Amino acid sequence: MIKIHCFVFSVFSENTYIIWDETSKETAIIDPGCVDPHEEEALDAFIRDNNLKVKYMINTHCHIDHIFGNAFVKDKYTPIFLAPEGDLPLLQRAIEQGKMFGVDVKLSPNPDEFITEATVISLGSVSPKFIFTPGHTPGEYCIYFREEGFCITGDVLFFEGIGRTDLWKGDYDTLINSILTKLFSLPGETTIYPGHGEKSTIDHEKKHNPFVND
Repeated sequence: MIKIHCFVFSVFSENTYIIWDETSKETAIIDPGCVDPHEEEALDAFIRDNNLKVKYMINTHCHIDHIFGNAFVKDKYTPIFLAPEGDLPLLQRAIEQGKMFGVDVKLSPNPDEFITEATVISLGSVSPKFIFTPGHTPGEYCIYFREEGFCITGDVLFFEGIGRTDLWKGDYDTLINSILTKLFSLPGETTIYPGHGEKSTIDHEKKHNPFVND
């Protein structure tokens, strides 16, 4: 069985997800946003207390609030690090991104592997699917756990909202197309876990999201 836990980190109120297989304890840390020693310790204490084995670190996209903890997680647990190739300029300019928002950022390591829709990872016997969903950034991917009925949607789709498109290489039409053609093709009962805010479902967003309902 796959389990999921969410931490809300930094002044950006970013959702960092810990996802693990209950039997093997194999774990993925998705979008580590821990920005200071207090938040790093909270993350590490949870991993210790649950005897988790951090196998992967994944960035859905590479805006600073989703990569604050990359250096810490990579140094602490030496996971396989996956990120979108299209967002590599953002990752490599993390310090410059931070200056735009007046925050300090540790330089992130480079990915061990780039994500594609053909990428295969496993947590125990479970292998999620990567879904290419550009628009908020040029390279963003969502992570769909079909059998478990949930999808990590990063900053693509929120509870009754969508990701902003006024940052580097964001594009509104591309984002809406990603939602309509990729995420809205998932089963309606699929739970979405976004990069900010509360969870929702595909059906709820189809009916109530003002950005995709004229």
